Amino acid sequence: MPTDKLSGKEKAAILIIALGKEMSAKIFKHLKDDEIEQLTLDITNVRRVDTETREMVISEFYEQCVAQNYITEGGLDYAREVLEQAMGTEKALSILTRLTSSLQVRPFDFARKADPNQLTNFLQNEHPQTIALVCAYLDPPMSSAIIAKLPADKQIEVVERIALMDRTSPEYVREIERVLDKKLSSLGLDDFTVIGGIQSIVDILNASDRSTERHVLESLETRNSDLVDEIRRKMFVFEDIIKLDKRAIQRVLKEVENADLTVALKSATPDVAELIFSNMSTRLRDMIKEDMEYMGPVRVRDVEEAQQKIVNIIRKLQDSGDIIVSRGSEDEVIG
Repeated sequence: MPTDKLSGKEKAAILIIALGKEMSAKIFKHLKDDEIEQLTLDITNVRRVDTETREMVISEFYEQCVAQNYITEGGLDYAREVLEQAMGTEKALSILTRLTSSLQVRPFDFARKADPNQLTNFLQNEHPQTIALVCAYLDPPMSSAIIAKLPADKQIEVVERIALMDRTSPEYVREIERVLDKKLSSLGLDDFTVIGGIQSIVDILNASDRSTERHVLESLETRNSDLVDEIRRKMFVFEDIIKLDKRAIQRVLKEVENADLTVALKSATPDVAELIFSNMSTRLRDMIKEDMEYMGPVRVRDVEEAQQKIVNIIRKLQDSGDIIVSRGSEDEVIG
């Protein structure tokens, strides 16, 4: 079956099957729960795939990965030139069309890699219409940071032009993009792209299993305790449940399975256990304590996995705004 007859979901399912269980499991670790559920459903709907279709799906995936690497390295025009030289104009156009439609590569993609402060320093001398056009294509947080640093009078003009902007000629957009890309390259602003930092390691540790998280923090603390303190202030671990207020604890408990809670509390600190027990009904508290007594010894790995599930629930509720996790005085709430 030609790949253009398959949906994106069907291609993803075929690719996962073709990659095998071990590689697929590694990929699943990087997907969201709803994506895993959808992909699992699509995989179960795949019955038989002939060798030709499987090879075509793998080939298409590889071509798009290569094309995306070229786009990342030098932009869409650079990718087009390289692919045309390697595969011919028609084949290159076919690959880029599929890629840009699925990944929605937008104008000024190269500008998203630049440091907002450096980009602002460059843009503030440009015409308000040019600034407005660029900001309209950038992600809102980056555009907001740029506009915030503009002089007051230019801020208003740029905001007004963005609000009144309707349709813009593709040729005009490409010309502005070409000129801006050339100027940024000449100034070497790509060298100022922010990579790493405290928030980066916090995001990585938050996505890691509890054993990895604990090992990294404990090992790092012997070398740089101040750095560990700063990391901990920005992230949440199981012991930090004591930072939650009663309403947040009760909200979290609604999402936690009793079996996971029972295992997680086997090695919880007295403060954490007391706080959790004090925010559940007497009947549930007695049942959990009874289950803990009859459970007997539990593997450390099982306890850590149960605690990680609860931490993940807390982080999810925090991200959705359902609960607030105190990070110190900066997060104090005024009633």
